[in-house]
Amino acid sequence: MSYTALYRKFRPQDFDDVKGQDHIVTALRNQVKANRLGHAYLFTGTRGTGKTTVAKILAKAVNCEHPVNGSPCNECPSCKRIAEGNSMNVFEIDAASNNSVANIRDIVDEVTYSPTEGKYKVYIIDEVHMLSSSAFAALLKTLEEPPAYVMFILATTEVHMIPITILSRCQRYDFRRISIDTIAARLGDLMQQEQITVEDKALRYVAKAADGSMRDALSLLDQCIAFYLGEDLTYDKVLQVLGAVDNEIFSKLLRCIIQRDVTGAIAMLEEMVTQGRDLNQFVIDFTWYMRNLMLVKSDTSMEDVLEVSSEQMALLREEASMVDDATLMRFVRIFSELTNQIRQSAQKRVLIEIALIKLCRPQMETDYDAIVDRLEVVEDQMEKGIPAVAVAASSPAQVAAGAPEPVTKKELPPAMPEDVQQLCREWKQIVAASSGLLRQALVSGYPTVNENNELMLVYDEPPGTKSINSSILAAESTMADLQAMVEEQIGKQVPIVVKVNTTGAASSQLYTNAVDYFASVAHIEIEEEDF
Repeated sequence: MSYTALYRKFRPQDFDDVKGQDHIVTALRNQVKANRLGHAYLFTGTRGTGKTTVAKILAKAVNCEHPVNGSPCNECPSCKRIAEGNSMNVFEIDAASNNSVANIRDIVDEVTYSPTEGKYKVYIIDEVHMLSSSAFAALLKTLEEPPAYVMFILATTEVHMIPITILSRCQRYDFRRISIDTIAARLGDLMQQEQITVEDKALRYVAKAADGSMRDALSLLDQCIAFYLGEDLTYDKVLQVLGAVDNEIFSKLLRCIIQRDVTGAIAMLEEMVTQGRDLNQFVIDFTWYMRNLMLVKSDTSMEDVLEVSSEQMALLREEASMVDDATLMRFVRIFSELTNQIRQSAQKRVLIEIALIKLCRPQMETDYDAIVDRLEVVEDQMEKGIPAVAVAASSPAQVAAGAPEPVTKKELPPAMPEDVQQLCREWKQIVAASSGLLRQALVSGYPTVNENNELMLVYDEPPGTKSINSSILAAESTMADLQAMVEEQIGKQVPIVVKVNTTGAASSQLYTNAVDYFASVAHIEIEEEDF
């Protein structure tokens, strides 16, 4: 006899065997016992959660000669014929391949004839959302008022594609994703029946990889058993078959990213590619690993929620203390975006390498999270005594080797009042010559001259808020870069100060007369221009 796949061999035959859908099983069982059956049911939910299986069990239950507590006996001739697919009263139709109006009209014609055996003629229409608009229209009247001996059971994964006129005529039951505990327990029971030894950790990983689908879990387990036929199935063997990556690898990779070690991160990716790991699964699993870190960082009592060992929890807590919330959120965002991009891409490895470089090099991005991350890197290096210019221009290896020799700075004469005023007029050229983080900070600043002949950059900030741009210039390294640019522009020393305007009025209104005021004091004629 040919081999039967596990999900077919162990398909539930009565309501007691259905796992993870108690809210549906209880309702249907009570309807059968009380003989309060509906004429149309809609089963919706993700793949592999038992929609078609429950539909067949319900078809057996309503035609069973000796039902047991609302469940089919599986012993009477009617139950056996339905289980074998030979019943003249149960019709299973695949709407994906029978979606025309002609197919539905055949059903409408057939329902006029009473059942040859049993009590009900049951029509199970799978993937019902695939029916055409005209087919739905042809089904509508019969679905609303069928003969007393006819029952329709519609099953779909895309309930939003079904017309509201159809939905309103059905009893709707939403099948939930099955929990990891429920799937793992079911797999363990079936492996005992098959007399196959499987580690509990391996079963839990298969259950997690199934993403709430019992059928997917059985298919994945079947695949692993076939690869190691006749051997005990361990966690490492399951990882090998499914192309998955162990959490230890994720831990090493994350530490490379935290240390800004691009070479180490790319080398680990190369190792996973060489081992034949599935890159799609790697991206998903690493995103979940960082999600676990976020949960641990938000609350230390997460061991039961995360379902990890005490050793793994200790490792997660250690790594959570190594990275701040904003940086971790940026990591999760980048890999979440990568999950959508990589599915249809032919260059999966290239996309992952770019994402890893982004994680290690926040200067590649210009959003708020990346800027905050870059500021923290600069502050950290400054605390270690490494100049910011060296940090920006050097590799991690060069930074670790030590700071470069300081460059002797040429002494410049102090700027005169008219020099600073001319600098304000030419501010747009200064902004255009800058780049990256410095340019972002300069664009929103308003240049003017204060009473001390200093170049003053004013930033408008509503009360209670904090502008990232003024914070950027607060860093010594960024201010040093700006002073170097200004001195190069005019060849003189110019003191620069940053002022925050929280009055609510625009800086251009508050300081528009600053140049005129200074000119009147110094008795210098200055031509006004728009900044």
